[in-house]
Amino acid sequence: MVWAPCGEARSAVECFTRLTPHISGAQGVIYDTALRGVHHQHLLRELGLLPINRVTAAKASSKKPRRSERRIEKNVHVEDKTITLADGTTRELRLYASGGVLGIGQLTDTGETRFVPLPRLRTHRNVGRNGRYRWYNDYELPAEYECQTITVRLHGNDEDAARKLNRTENLRPIPPGDPDFERLFPRRNDAESINRHLDDTMWLGRAHSIGHARQHLNLLGFALTVNSLALHHHQRHRAELLAA
Repeated sequence: MVWAPCGEARSAVECFTRLTPHISGAQGVIYDTALRGVHHQHLLRELGLLPINRVTAAKASSKKPRRSERRIEKNVHVEDKTITLADGTTRELRLYASGGVLGIGQLTDTGETRFVPLPRLRTHRNVGRNGRYRWYNDYELPAEYECQTITVRLHGNDEDAARKLNRTENLRPIPPGDPDFERLFPRRNDAESINRHLDDTMWLGRAHSIGHARQHLNLLGFALTVNSLALHHHQRHRAELLAA
């Protein structure tokens, strides 16, 4: 795999790759939009981890504050599917991704295409003989399609590459607006608050030690302390639940 020259995302994914063999219970990664399609592909296919983050906006202003203008989402045609209705007729579906959400395009009375998001029913993965993972989502279609269920691939393949479709850049396994996203993504704030707490320990923004080796040791000690406290609270809470 050839990594794009983006230091933060590359370093993060390299850390995830080293950690994964040691944390068998890990199921996913919560991160910001620094992770792009190539990183999502690696997390899904090679590590079997579910990435939870937003898709970068189609338009972002560098001159105005980010919150001062309306966010414009990226809209990408993902694939077409054919379904068979109960009366034997077939219907063609054009599937799109808008801001990471999968939906269908329906023509309005003005001739415009209206995006209709599809509810996610299930996310599942399979492991191949080569040790790589395959990821899929099941979605429910609207009533006019008899509420049928369709399955859509989440990881990229050679067919996508031939179409120049970066599937993992535009389609999210659990997208914003999904009930599970709204429950899981706020956990990222906890990680950010830990980073802020570390910054607050540095008087006038100065490191506690001189030299990168000593500073690295300081960071490891801080991380071990935070993780130990988190493990302690988790085990105590679990013991209380079992006792109840």
